[in-house]
Amino acid sequence: MILADSNVLLDIFDEDPDWLDWSLTQLRRCAVRDELAINTIVYAEISARFLTPAELDRLLADMEVKVLGIPRAAAFLAGKAFAYYRRRGGARANVLPDFFIGAHAVVLDCPVLTRDTRRYTSYFPGLALIAP
Repeated sequence: MILADSNVLLDIFDEDPDWLDWSLTQLRRCAVRDELAINTIVYAEISARFLTPAELDRLLADMEVKVLGIPRAAAFLAGKAFAYYRRRGGARANVLPDFFIGAHAVVLDCPVLTRDTRRYTSYFPGLALIAP
C-alpha cells in the first residue's frame, strides 16, 4: 500500500502548472505497483474542491484510491510527533495534518507519496517517501 499526501492529489485536481506532470506520473506509477490509499485527514484536506462527498467518493473510486480511517496507534504516534515538534519550538497549537499522515504510514509500514518532505523527514526519519 502507498499512502498519498493531499498535495499530490491537489496538484492533479487543480491542474497545478508546476507539479501536475510529476504528481500524475508518480500517482500512475504507484498505482501500477501497489494499492493507493489516503486517510481521513487527506480526505478532509482535499474535500474543499468538491461540492458533495459523493462527488469526491466517485472520483476516488475511479482513481482506485481507498480511504482509510486512522488507527489509534497512528493517532497516538501523531501526538508524540507533535509533542516533539512543540519541544523543538514549533508554534502551531494543534496536531498538524502531516503528523497524522506520517504516523499512519509508519503504523501501516508503507511509503508516503508526497512532494513536501520536510515534516516527514524531521519527525518520522525512517519513513519511506516517494518524492521529488
